[in-house]
Amino acid sequence: MTLIHDIGGVEWLDWHLHLDVTLLCLGMLAFYWYAINELRPRISDAGRVKRSQTISFCAGVLVIYIAAGSPMHDLSEQYLLTMHMTQHLLFTLVAPPLLLVGIPAWLWQSAIRGPNVMKVAKFLTHPLVAFGAFNAMIVLTHLPEVVDYSLTHHWFHFFVHVALFSSAMLMWWPILSNVPELPRLAEPYQMAYLFVQSVLPAVIGGFIVFSRTPVYEFYEQAPRIWGISAVEDQQIAAGLMKTFTPVILWSFIAFVFFRWYAREEAESKGPRWREVEEELQEMGLSRRK
Repeated sequence: MTLIHDIGGVEWLDWHLHLDVTLLCLGMLAFYWYAINELRPRISDAGRVKRSQTISFCAGVLVIYIAAGSPMHDLSEQYLLTMHMTQHLLFTLVAPPLLLVGIPAWLWQSAIRGPNVMKVAKFLTHPLVAFGAFNAMIVLTHLPEVVDYSLTHHWFHFFVHVALFSSAMLMWWPILSNVPELPRLAEPYQMAYLFVQSVLPAVIGGFIVFSRTPVYEFYEQAPRIWGISAVEDQQIAAGLMKTFTPVILWSFIAFVFFRWYAREEAESKGPRWREVEEELQEMGLSRRK
């Protein structure tokens, strides 16, 4: 599918088959299918995989493909910082939580079973380490020198995407972990963690949005499309970072708060008599008349 914007014969929306991205996404889906259908029966303590988990994982893979295999990829690498920023937001704030929700605990446990692996996993998923690694990557990957170099060297751009995505998986772990050995934070700490995380990108976004000249040389020299200048492009991109990030993270804060509140309310009321009676019956201490 090709749509042509006639400025010097430049094709600004041309759907190319990105074989590397296609194979990566198909490989992720194939491994997931193999894990839940072939590997699970061999693991004695493996629980069932819910349909919602499968849907969540497939949605995460789809988001990765949209960001890296659709026209968004070419618009990002050739024309617009706005698309570049959208691509990174999908890699860090949308795909990782979907994948983490979709991967069952027993699959993680089988991967980190070794003692040395567990030590490394505990270190990397520690909230301070995960938070620091992710935000360090956010800062580094938005430096003008790094952005300009990555856009002219495909191998380095791929490495940047892998590093961003991996650090984002770590950042989300203290919020969404389902592995008892590597537990998530308690709800109050989750909300504080997400709140601080929602503030930091505003610093980078502010640096870009208030610049009166193009920050990135590559996008300054890129062909202009849709009538958007280089400065307008970077202002839109910074606006996306400053608004989209808090919306996602504050949505999670709200979800965590209401889940915490509901659990506290249920615990304060104590167990219902019906639940007590059912448990007594299971223990053989009660009979229904």
